[in-house]
Amino acid sequence: MADPSTYRPRPGEIPTEPGVYRFRDRDGRVIYVGKAKSLRPRLSSYFQDVSALHHRTATMVRTGASVEWTVVSTEVEALQLEYAWIKEFDPRFNVRYRDDKSYPYLAVTMGEEFPRAQVLRGAKRKGTRYFGPYAHAWAIRETLDLALRVFPVRTCSSGVFKRASQVGRPCLLGYIDKCSAPCVGRVDAQRHREIAEDFCDFMAGETGRFVTRLTREMKDAAAELDFERAARLRDDIGALERVLEKSAVVLPDATDADVFALAEDELEVAVQLFHVRGGRVRGQRGWVAERDAESTPEVVEHLLQRVYGSEAGEAVPREVLVPVLPDDAPALADWLSGLRGSRVDLRVPQRGDKRTLMETVARNATQSLARHKVARAGDLTTRSQALQQIQDALGLDDAPLRIECFDISHVQGTQVVGSMVVFEDGLPRKSEYRRFIVRGDETGATDDTAAMHEVLTRRFRRGRREDDEAAAAADGSQDDTDAGAARPARFAYRPNLVVVDGGLPQVNAAARALADAGAQDVAVVGLAKRLEEVWIPGEDHPLVLARSSEGLYLLQRLRDEAHRFAVTFHRQRRSKAMTASRLDGIPGLGEKRRKALLKAFGSVKRISAASVDELAEVPGIGPALAAVIAAQLASADTMPAVNLATGEVVDEGNEP
Repeated sequence: MADPSTYRPRPGEIPTEPGVYRFRDRDGRVIYVGKAKSLRPRLSSYFQDVSALHHRTATMVRTGASVEWTVVSTEVEALQLEYAWIKEFDPRFNVRYRDDKSYPYLAVTMGEEFPRAQVLRGAKRKGTRYFGPYAHAWAIRETLDLALRVFPVRTCSSGVFKRASQVGRPCLLGYIDKCSAPCVGRVDAQRHREIAEDFCDFMAGETGRFVTRLTREMKDAAAELDFERAARLRDDIGALERVLEKSAVVLPDATDADVFALAEDELEVAVQLFHVRGGRVRGQRGWVAERDAESTPEVVEHLLQRVYGSEAGEAVPREVLVPVLPDDAPALADWLSGLRGSRVDLRVPQRGDKRTLMETVARNATQSLARHKVARAGDLTTRSQALQQIQDALGLDDAPLRIECFDISHVQGTQVVGSMVVFEDGLPRKSEYRRFIVRGDETGATDDTAAMHEVLTRRFRRGRREDDEAAAAADGSQDDTDAGAARPARFAYRPNLVVVDGGLPQVNAAARALADAGAQDVAVVGLAKRLEEVWIPGEDHPLVLARSSEGLYLLQRLRDEAHRFAVTFHRQRRSKAMTASRLDGIPGLGEKRRKALLKAFGSVKRISAASVDELAEVPGIGPALAAVIAAQLASADTMPAVNLATGEVVDEGNEP
């Protein structure tokens, strides 16, 4: 490790204005990003006596090799730049105060012509309204099933919707009045959008006016002696009340707020977050993160950055209730207000219902931390034991804290793909997973060993090139603009151990690839499926670990995860390749241009009937390419596209 005094800047060089700073290691990787109201005292605090620093901070300054900073005008700009750099570089010493789970949301695709209500996970899409998160997907489906009685919004997929439009018959939900059936013209697009908007308003907390309206209509129907309609309205009111019963009322004034609570110890912090919309708890999240030498206000600040950094609009509530105000609470409130587009109140509840709710959330955080400690004690011990067993069995100098596993998947040499999965500290790091399309030789043919050699060669040569570029950038210029504009790294740092799925041939191919790429210092082994033997390059006999060994179990998890990842990617490519179109094989017409043509004309039949001038009007299609497309389609066979997997003739109106 480096001595911090070797790269300590002179005190007079450091400005006193607000700014954001970055620590880099000797390879040029960003290892820590921070901000400060005044850069000079903050950076000077890192270069005091190392023994006086927190263990994690001391490790960071010893790992670093340089420090650089950028001056900004306001604290809000510092918040924005800090979040952007943390998201871009993912520094290893920045504590990740974020949820590692993917919760399901009730999503309504308001950006489509006919909005659809569905269950979605993952990254949020533009033009879609989200409600939740929910603990389980079945809870969303139960809520949606009840609400569809009153708000018959579309829930079917695009394929089902198009098929119903073609045949002129709605699906089952249309027949039982749980869908307004816009696919067959029962309602027009405007009326269906009004239904979707009413559904979104109801889920957002405006429940009173819908219940009141239905109650009035029920009484009017009863007064007119239309008892059948009155009974249906009564059942609709009951369905809405059952939806409301699923969300507990915690605030009587229909407040929209997010309530945070923390439970901390010296090493970890448990976070609980309750989403309150319209006075009702609409969702709840909880997770545990590592604790640095940060104070509770600093933890709250970084937590809000991670939770709301990628949000916008109504996803940021009007009120954010926290246990402790951050040091720069006004700047943070201004930043949240900018994300929402209107004023956001950041405060600590002092009395009343909100204080009571905060205490409830805090009890949940305390219980969550206690459960995590009990579970983590055994889990950490087991993972440490597994890594130690692998180190002892393979004779490694250090425990393999980063392990990469590779696998190849294909069917008789077609659609050959490779996968790379990463385990850090015995746990999967899915953000580091990578997929490879194997090119093979001139004929496109390849076998498992050749494919394994190609995948490993590409991974380590690319990784070495990125390390060299990062080192050159760190040695050449300290300009923040150039550093931020650099091409993002495809691979992280080198692993301690490489595992391949296979026996001795695959292991030897992997060893040759590492030697060709200049990575001879990386250990490599193979795990064969038949007897679960561990093969080492250059050894005639395998290493046999005990069947109950935690080290063998970890290697099996690695191998199985790499196999799953490779097979999934192979199936995707094979399915895509089995659908043929007349647009395939046209020189210069790639996937994006094909999509642009289909979006502009709607079908291959219409593209064939278009003139060269009409084709050239499509973005990305020039006159020369338009002429080639017209000539190719004119001379092509007029047979329709066929799905080679099923033999089904693909309708030209939906031809890919």
